[in-house]
Amino acid sequence: MSKLFQNATLKQLNLKNRVVMAPMTRARTSQPGNIPNELMTTYYKQRANAGLIISEATQISDDSQGYSFTPGVYTDAHVKGWQPITRAIHEQGAAMFCQLWHVGRVSHPTFQHGELPIAPSALAPVETKVWISDDQGNGNMVDCIQPREMTQADITRVIKDFAYSAKRAVEAGFDGVEIHGGNGYLIDQFLRTNSNKRADKYGGTNSNRIRFLLEVVDAVIAAIGADKVGVRLAPFITFKDMNCPDIVPTILEASEELQARDIAYMHLSEADWDDAPVIPESFRIELRNLFTNTIIVAGSYTQERAEEILTKGYADLVAFGRPFVSNPDLVERLKHNYALADLDGATLFGGDGAGYIDYPTHA
Repeated sequence: MSKLFQNATLKQLNLKNRVVMAPMTRARTSQPGNIPNELMTTYYKQRANAGLIISEATQISDDSQGYSFTPGVYTDAHVKGWQPITRAIHEQGAAMFCQLWHVGRVSHPTFQHGELPIAPSALAPVETKVWISDDQGNGNMVDCIQPREMTQADITRVIKDFAYSAKRAVEAGFDGVEIHGGNGYLIDQFLRTNSNKRADKYGGTNSNRIRFLLEVVDAVIAAIGADKVGVRLAPFITFKDMNCPDIVPTILEASEELQARDIAYMHLSEADWDDAPVIPESFRIELRNLFTNTIIVAGSYTQERAEEILTKGYADLVAFGRPFVSNPDLVERLKHNYALADLDGATLFGGDGAGYIDYPTHA
């Protein structure tokens, strides 16, 4: 049997296959309050043929949001909204982790009660926009502005917010949480020299720049246990003004520290555009040597590429993003070599069930 469709283990979890549904922002929450809803329950349930589903990026606090209609997991209403979703996933025999994020400087005062977004340093990301919409879904892409530099009190509070939301996620029925440390958001901003110009213990050296990530991980482990914690990192992704020449050795140092903490998995987010940089095999080998627990990879993987990386042992699970949008039965389509349907890009963010829950399964 193809390795992609074989059972796998993730700490205490038994997965029915090695296919992961990648986290994808879809902006379908109920307002006010960014509450998960019945529409989202249908969407995720349709795609529970995956062994593991990682939720769309989910706020940990009021000030962690950067785009309209993205969900939270820190209020009673959030927890109540997520519970039918996780229950439906488990009834289909899949596992589900909640991706926790704080966007940092990739935000706007609209989401900050009129205040400035926070970031490691007061540096605005160049050519970076966020989507701001009214309650009817009429929105525009708006430039990010210069944030304010985080104080130690800010850092301490955000770490507590990650830990608290992790506990709420478990209460909501998730099997664990994925800490979003990539793609230009807050933790990634701490990791990179071009967005982190701090002169204190959180800046300067590689060890200092990974400190915030590790303090978040340690707090979340203390809250819910290491076996329920994953981390997403993106060393080769440079959009949102994140081109850092020192990021690869920084990520490798962080990987060694994460292995020492025995977390459930590392999720490697890879560039997925047509002329994206190819990840050197030497990096994959070094990462595998440093991090021996489960590695998930994501980034325009075909079945053939997935089989190759699983066979070489560079990854244990493979995440699929866009194909899961338009192919709710993706695992069956891959297994039987059925054609994949194309997605409608105009319906990716916001709106109703169109382009969300109305993609058909294979005839």
